[in-house]
Amino acid sequence: MPRTPWGRRRTTDSPRPGGRRWAGRLRRGARRVLLVRVGRRRRSAAVLLPAGPDAQEGHNSRLDGSRLIVAADLDPRLLVPVSPAAALAQPAPPAAVPLLPGAHTRARRIRFLLVQLCTVGSLMLGMSAIFLSMYGEARWAAVCLVGCVSFDGLDGALARRFGVCSPFGAQMDSLADMCSFGIAAPVMVFTSIHRSAPGAVVAIACALVAVGAAIRLARFNVSPKDGRFFAGVPTTMAAAVLSLGILIGLRLPGPVAVGALAVLALAMVSSFPYAKLARIAKLPPWFWLPAVVGVFVDYRITFAVLAAAYLLSGPAVWLRRRAATASGR
Repeated sequence: MPRTPWGRRRTTDSPRPGGRRWAGRLRRGARRVLLVRVGRRRRSAAVLLPAGPDAQEGHNSRLDGSRLIVAADLDPRLLVPVSPAAALAQPAPPAAVPLLPGAHTRARRIRFLLVQLCTVGSLMLGMSAIFLSMYGEARWAAVCLVGCVSFDGLDGALARRFGVCSPFGAQMDSLADMCSFGIAAPVMVFTSIHRSAPGAVVAIACALVAVGAAIRLARFNVSPKDGRFFAGVPTTMAAAVLSLGILIGLRLPGPVAVGALAVLALAMVSSFPYAKLARIAKLPPWFWLPAVVGVFVDYRITFAVLAAAYLLSGPAVWLRRRAATASGR
């Protein structure tokens, strides 16, 4: 049997075919594919492209009509490899927001720490108010909440005074307010009045106050700030009213107390404009004369009247603005 020119045979004795021939269309299509050959000595790339009509004969031309182009003759931007992974690459994560924007000097860090200690102090007093309320010490819990109100006003004033306002401080202040004014205050009120009304009804009213405080704080964080009015009763003011009412021994009938809590919760989530303390302090002195006289007559009734007047001031200002807008049209 004659020896075949191939080193490897098939199972049959027939010689291996001389190779698979490409069809004419496949061969012409394969020539259009971009081929990059990396030379070992020149360390440069060569690209095999179909010769155009303006190609000169003998200039790197081949017998099959294509021409060899060195990488140096091409635009470098065309040699940048395109990978499918580059198109699917995820965007870079955003940079972390620093706790203290601006220069990190020792003095600014100390001031920033002092402001945060005031916020933490408010948080700790709020937790103490919860524990005291669980033991039935509603008045001592009210004292702690008054301290929370003081710290809440102090940390913001110090942050603006020292120039260390930051998003971190704003979030810390909101969380501390939720603990102190949104949770501790309703727990304190429940401990104080749960015997004067059905416990389930009082619990629902106190829960409404907590929900109203959460909505009020969340809306405050994402809403534009107004220098003159609050949108709804602020949680600090609501907690101050509840704490002072317990401290002075204000006794209201059970249904009245539950109704007042429900109204307070609705006032916190409302959009009625309530004046800030700085605006209230600018009122003329004669405006406060009846309040001063009322304190000496009956401070409990005077306090209740002032609290009710503040709650009603929001709808009154809203109606006044609406009437002014309607008349302006």
